[in-house]
Amino acid sequence: MKIAYNASAVLANNSLFRNDLKLSDSLKRLSSGLKITGGKDNPSGLAMARRMGAQLEGISVATQNAGDAISVIAIADGALAEVHDIMQRINELAVKASNETITNDDRQMIQDEVAVLKKEITRIAQTTEFNGQKILDGSFDLRGYTDNVEVKVTSYSDYVPTGIYEIDDLEIFYDHNGNIVLEDGIGGTASFGGITLNGTPPTVIPNARISAADGNVITITGLRGFEIKLELRRTETAFTLPAPGDPDAVPPVAPGTPLPYTYAVAATPILIDVVGFGAMDMQIGANEGQQLPIRINKLSLENMGISNIDLSTFDGALDGLSKMGKAVNYISSARSLMGAYQNRLEHTISNLDITTENMTAAYSRIMDVDMAEEMTKYTTLQILVQASTSMLAQANERPSNVLQLLQ
Repeated sequence: MKIAYNASAVLANNSLFRNDLKLSDSLKRLSSGLKITGGKDNPSGLAMARRMGAQLEGISVATQNAGDAISVIAIADGALAEVHDIMQRINELAVKASNETITNDDRQMIQDEVAVLKKEITRIAQTTEFNGQKILDGSFDLRGYTDNVEVKVTSYSDYVPTGIYEIDDLEIFYDHNGNIVLEDGIGGTASFGGITLNGTPPTVIPNARISAADGNVITITGLRGFEIKLELRRTETAFTLPAPGDPDAVPPVAPGTPLPYTYAVAATPILIDVVGFGAMDMQIGANEGQQLPIRINKLSLENMGISNIDLSTFDGALDGLSKMGKAVNYISSARSLMGAYQNRLEHTISNLDITTENMTAAYSRIMDVDMAEEMTKYTTLQILVQASTSMLAQANERPSNVLQLLQ
């Protein structure tokens, strides 16, 4: 028997120490409800769980973002619905003014009401906001740029591919009020030499033509929904129309000269950079690049083609009927786009909710402790700690037996 080194007590103490550590870890798991309370418990599992946790938090915010986007769309659609009602009223007035049973004085009163309604449309476009941001003034429409200070890209359709377009030999006509017209009255038609998308080789846009003009805005259309609206500024490049048989009579137009028509040749070629961005980007995912661009069409009288609608004359009323049909189609198309976005966002929210459910379940399997199983381990460890403590006491008592040999 030995008393200098009590090996049995050392063994019992080591067992007690290990069991006590395990009991402490079990207590932490039971008190926190987590299977992994520190990196040492499961390093790879902790890393996976933290990534999942970040994803879950990001998805929660993305769901809120999608809800905000629906709110923006609802506000825009509500404003456009009111514009729709105004357009319906203007259309009714155009139908009324097209009837020859009324006089021009009656039509002038109709035109006065139309002028007020047009101002209201402009006011709606300029004042409709969400969180202090105007949403119908073109702030969130697709952007385009030109190399010509006399030309501005007002809007273009979703079917216009991005890239740099070149317009050659653009010729347009103005009336004495400074408004663009498609024909000069003696056979001339607003036109251009061609429009191409730069590339290798350049792509010619088929069947492209100037299909409409309103105020100082022209609309260039092509096949498969291709449409670009350009705002043109009248400059000193305007000339009087040559008289028939006198093609060289092109002196500059003096300011204020009440000529019936003038024509202008824009500096050519005109380069238009269609960049394809400018829409309201909504972050609808937890990761980079998971964005939904929401395009909100610019609401303006020029884009609708009714800035110069005049129902004060019979001919103007007939022309107004034609313009109103296109204007209503413009608003209907914009509202249709808003509805499509809203449906898509609702599906997005549903998908995010399902992702949250499944990812939460996966996160729980990694991080959450099984309380019943852990309680069983805790009870076992408690017994082992008690047994280790008892055995340590017995091991410490063993050297005292040496005293019986010394009696």
